[in-house]
Amino acid sequence: MLAALHGELTAHAWGDPGFEHDAYSLFHQRSLAMGWLDDRSAGGGSEDRLRRAAGLWAMNDAGWNAPSNAFGADLVSWFQVEASAVADDRPLPVRSFLQCAESATLQIGTLRLTAVQLLLPVQGLDAAARPAYAPLPSMLTADWFAERDPRSRTPVEVNINSGRDTSVPDVAERLADCLRHLDQPVFAYSSHDLVGQDGVLAPPFDDGFWNGPPLHGMVLRGELTEWSCDAVGWLAEALADAAASLGVRTPLLFTVTRTRSAG
Repeated sequence: MLAALHGELTAHAWGDPGFEHDAYSLFHQRSLAMGWLDDRSAGGGSEDRLRRAAGLWAMNDAGWNAPSNAFGADLVSWFQVEASAVADDRPLPVRSFLQCAESATLQIGTLRLTAVQLLLPVQGLDAAARPAYAPLPSMLTADWFAERDPRSRTPVEVNINSGRDTSVPDVAERLADCLRHLDQPVFAYSSHDLVGQDGVLAPPFDDGFWNGPPLHGMVLRGELTEWSCDAVGWLAEALADAAASLGVRTPLLFTVTRTRSAG
């Protein structure tokens, strides 16, 4: 999985300008503290590995944006992990991943988030193995978002792209229909269209890293119950579940953009 946070970051006034903040170290420390880090592949003898904890992901890479970054000045931070195998009744751990990414970023400043981009390894989900009580495991936690302040509802656009593969256009109508009929309070669907490469936020990685370039996709429009990494993460989990259930077997580039300020 890969997450990229876009927006504006204002450094903490009390921070030490001479201190070198390492995005990798901050994310690693937060992952470890929350029990999300899978470090079984770390070095050491066989006894060391037996004592290491299983988790949701193993660290790979992370970084901050640079002024000359080709992916836009509004790219604040990015984080790349190797997701552990997902249990049959659990979704991809996108919510935890984004919460960790946000926490690491907030260590150095105040974040005004405008877009979240994710690379979702949908090919690793086995829809046929889902138990009867959790055909879409993300639905087990949808009630967490019930009874939110109506003033927090935020219009967004959700771009889902399957790269060179035509999977997303092939299932677009069924995917939109599935989302439209899910009994959940997180995302209120309004419309969708098929889209190509135009209008896709450029990801901070090379096309060879996944199945790029982002040629085949769709955009969903609607309202999130709130503009937060938690809500974005739930929606990404739900759409990954739904895509896998419809036969998608390719990584998906998933981008949620806030279309205007709420209120």
